[in-house]
Amino acid sequence: MQDFIDNNNPHGFYTSSPWLNVRFEVLQEFKFECQHCKARGFYKKADTVHHVQYVKKYPRLALSKTYIDNEGNVKLNLVPLCHGCHEHVHDYRRRVKKKPLTPERW
Repeated sequence: MQDFIDNNNPHGFYTSSPWLNVRFEVLQEFKFECQHCKARGFYKKADTVHHVQYVKKYPRLALSKTYIDNEGNVKLNLVPLCHGCHEHVHDYRRRVKKKPLTPERW
């Protein structure tokens, strides 16, 4: 696992057998339910497992389902999310609007 991260090869990590096995276990444990949607009171199928402690920053936790925070509390590290919630967590859709090529003249 560390080799994939050291060599900046996230695809290699996310297609590796150890990750795919842990990912499937997490999805099964949470019954394939998006945990953010569930917290808001509705159901949506989870298709992604989110690393709370990002792999690039905390590679030793890449396959760990939990981590211990600064106060000594055990927290979830791998959380099942739907595509939309995962994008929201990572703020993917928030892009700086580009200026138009030509000004609008109405």
